[in-house]
Amino acid sequence: MLKKDLRLKYSAFRKQLSLEQIAAKSLDISNKALELPIWSKKYYHIFLPITSKQEIDTINLLSILQGKDKYVIVPKVQQDTLEHYLLTDSTKFKNNSWGVPEPVDGIQIDPNMIDVVFIPLLAFDTIGHRVGYGKGYYDTFLASCRPDVLKVGLSFFDAEELITDVFPGDIPLDYCVTPQKNYSFVGS
Repeated sequence: MLKKDLRLKYSAFRKQLSLEQIAAKSLDISNKALELPIWSKKYYHIFLPITSKQEIDTINLLSILQGKDKYVIVPKVQQDTLEHYLLTDSTKFKNNSWGVPEPVDGIQIDPNMIDVVFIPLLAFDTIGHRVGYGKGYYDTFLASCRPDVLKVGLSFFDAEELITDVFPGDIPLDYCVTPQKNYSFVGS
């Protein structure tokens, strides 16, 4: 299926979810993520949700990371790219024009320090390709990370069979976590 069609399909699916369903599915995703072989790492990049787009609430994952004493990195959009900031007790947030909570300032982190990236997406397929909103922020960001960075998608929904219009610059996932199961694309 084409990315543009998947964006429409999964945006519509998300709009049908109640706040209670989003909260329950987000908690299930956090619990399933605990089964992944990623927890020995040190630096974890996590997105904060756009609530108006019914994105996965990452607060539970954030609590897990903090409980495991991991360094947590959060993104900030700067023109056509993402900057990355260490989350601390003094980090202050402000919503950007899309409704994304972003750090106002803080300690900037080089992408090469990051070990694991939790990636927002609308859809993904059985071989690890993903569909976001089409701006390319995460592909650009992931291309600047170390080759061994672990890329973990988070999705309310199961995999599509195949995304048919994948581009050479599209960076595939290593794992994707849904409320029911974990998908692994390592070695695919």
